[in-house]
Amino acid sequence: MQRYLAALNAHDADAVAGCVSVDFVNEHTAALGRTVVGRARYRARLDGFLAEFVDLRYEVEELLVDADRAAVAYRMSFRLASAGRAPVRIRGVFRFRVDADGLIAHRVDYWDSGEVHRQLAGAPEPPPVPGSGAGGPA
Repeated sequence: MQRYLAALNAHDADAVAGCVSVDFVNEHTAALGRTVVGRARYRARLDGFLAEFVDLRYEVEELLVDADRAAVAYRMSFRLASAGRAPVRIRGVFRFRVDADGLIAHRVDYWDSGEVHRQLAGAPEPPPVPGSGAGGPA
């Protein structure tokens, strides 16, 4: 788990995917999240995720471990590319199950997508693209 979080913070998609099992389940509970099953499908999404969540950073608030299971309370910060790189900072919790090989087999992510919307609603409008006139696409 610690390697996994370090890889996410390093924005290293290959290292992130290397921390999960072949049949990895990446489960999201938030409306904005997307559940995916399988390392290959997860890896295929990572480049886009890391590009959208610019300067992604997870800070661990608390780590609880019990045999092959763990929970991590975190603070996640990023700048959302599709919202003009608006800054967002949210709190959440991961639940992990690790397999016998030490790979993450299942991750459940709990975070408030409404808080993301609230923060983005207060963000300033992104600057217009040069040559685009009144701020719309050219």
